[in-house]
Amino acid sequence: MRGLGRWIVEFAFGDIYTRKGLDLQQRELATIGSLVTQGDTVPQLTVHIQGALNVGLSKAAVVEAILQCAPYVGFPRVINAINVARTVFERSSEDSDKPKD
Repeated sequence: MRGLGRWIVEFAFGDIYTRKGLDLQQRELATIGSLVTQGDTVPQLTVHIQGALNVGLSKAAVVEAILQCAPYVGFPRVINAINVARTVFERSSEDSDKPKD
């Protein structure tokens, strides 16, 4: 178990995210879509929705990517993902309202 975190980081962010062909925004959209289809991925969705905002995707783009999954994975998973996005957006807005040091 000790090496699991390292393996995830090395593979996902070392081997996969550094490949050519997709920019970081496209990678985050693909990752979000995949996580929506799997269901029960709240922690990972939280990280990647925040990551999508960090690389410049708009909240609207994130929501559209999630909604795009509805015909393929069903409404329950999409509703759950939208709720995760809402939480991330709210937290992101709260953080941006805080005074800078």
